[in-house]
Amino acid sequence: MTLTELLASVARTARLGPVHVDASWDDVTAALGEPRQMLRSRRRPRLFGYGDLEVLVCRCRQVRLVTVRTWTETVELPTYTRAFPGEPTEADVVAALDRSGCPWEVDAAHTFDGQRGLRVPATSALFVFAVPATGEPRLHSMGLPDNGHRCPAAT
Repeated sequence: MTLTELLASVARTARLGPVHVDASWDDVTAALGEPRQMLRSRRRPRLFGYGDLEVLVCRCRQVRLVTVRTWTETVELPTYTRAFPGEPTEADVVAALDRSGCPWEVDAAHTFDGQRGLRVPATSALFVFAVPATGEPRLHSMGLPDNGHRCPAAT
């Protein structure tokens, strides 16, 4: 499986193994082990990482945001024993989405000078590409956004 095939599957299902928006943080750590904390803070939400997978966790211990960083030379993800080559082209990502039968559209809110966004309407998955002055657009990140969660622990 290539990185673009994996990300197309994530965009179609809104899941990367046990990780998805609204997942219980206890279930994620039971499946993947303890992550590294990306930002040292005692406040919630907190940002955690498993290789190039970043997970934002609310104070109620639910996953709120999921991001896969792809701007590096290699991309490491939990449960995959090998690293994937990073920075896939927009053409490769679009081809993988099309092959998987995953409809997508240009996201105008994330498209401006030097950047282009593609969104999967069914899951709200967002692909953000860096658009260089010359050369092909390269995938910077792919994410699953918060779905409007209102934390019960905040009241």
